[in-house]
Amino acid sequence: MQSSNSPSAPVVDRSPVRSRRSIALLVLVLGVLTATGPLATDMYLPAFPQITRELGASEAQVGLTLTAIMLGLALGQLVIGPMSDAWGRRGPLLVGVALFTVTSVLCVFVPNVTVFIALRFLQGVAGAAGAVVARAVVRDMFQGDDAVRFFSRLALVMMLAPLLAPLVGAQLLLVGPWQLSFWVLAAMSALSFVLVLFWLPESLPMEERRAQGPRALLVTVGALVRDRGFVAPVLSLGLSFGMLFTYVSAFSFVSQNEFGASPQTYGWLFAVNALASMAGTQGNGLLVGRVDTRRRLLMGLLLALVSVLMLLVLALVGVAQLWMVSSLLALMTFSIGFIMPNATVSALDGQPVSVAGTASALMGSLQFALGGAIASLAGLTPSGEASLVSMSVVMASVAVLSLGAFVWGVWVRRG
Repeated sequence: MQSSNSPSAPVVDRSPVRSRRSIALLVLVLGVLTATGPLATDMYLPAFPQITRELGASEAQVGLTLTAIMLGLALGQLVIGPMSDAWGRRGPLLVGVALFTVTSVLCVFVPNVTVFIALRFLQGVAGAAGAVVARAVVRDMFQGDDAVRFFSRLALVMMLAPLLAPLVGAQLLLVGPWQLSFWVLAAMSALSFVLVLFWLPESLPMEERRAQGPRALLVTVGALVRDRGFVAPVLSLGLSFGMLFTYVSAFSFVSQNEFGASPQTYGWLFAVNALASMAGTQGNGLLVGRVDTRRRLLMGLLLALVSVLMLLVLALVGVAQLWMVSSLLALMTFSIGFIMPNATVSALDGQPVSVAGTASALMGSLQFALGGAIASLAGLTPSGEASLVSMSVVMASVAVLSLGAFVWGVWVRRG
């Protein structure tokens, strides 16, 4: 373990005044780290039919590769978060990034779908390091509105990655086989390793590190679970992510099977919604200092609920057209730009730095676990494929629960 004054791992200056250059560099490093996991889950989605043919697997077996990485991302955060509280942020992060690079390369040479599933699980465990440590670093360095401003910048990358990944994957298929996506992931991960090694300082000083055994870790986790100020925004965030991931995973079937859109049209609609999410994060950033965090979160939750309820009405009445559906989905992704940074800060801001990694891990694991579980519900139809109605029902139900978690948290605090 390196000491806190080691020249190769300097501890970050926590003074509130930081240059624009240092902030921009931190956004770049943490942005690349947080983008890697979502890109790994979604970039290869357009290649599912090709992978099925080449590996001689069924559609369900190839679908398990997505389930495996989501499970790895959820479980990996539970392991890596406490490790970062005990050993500092840089060490676990560098190991995770290195392992992600190796597993990405190995995915290029898989002989069958069983090996592919196993490697995707390991890839998810390794990829969890980027997400959980990035949130912990922000908690180490920022608080309050400063943290919201930073998360608003970081949320651009966090949301753009899963929204644009299918578009990027589709374009890669025009120039090479499905394995090209994993070469791109390996290259991104190698770049992340270099960025962390040379430009990410250690943000957790030695005196604030907490090495916890299993019993102490359970005590910490128990305290977090009993902290209603932590649990309520985490549930709002996780459920909202499930709503977003339902859209990400189901809209390919809906747009192409029900509305006759081409794969290219589907990809461009994803890009439009990515722009909507960018607008949402920027709108949230403009309100920082004018509207408090809780009200900004409520605005996002209400906007999400209205958009998906309107989508459900259109689906049930049977008058939906592609432009209507896409417009309402863009409104939903816009609202996520408010929900993600404000829910994250609401959950982490009240936690001491010494448990930020563990708190971040619980948040991230629940986010990915709910994302994978909720999205799968849209496919529980007689045909086994998501429809506009099933997608809308799931998204609307989850939006109601997400708002309910927020109301519960506010009610408990006032009580």
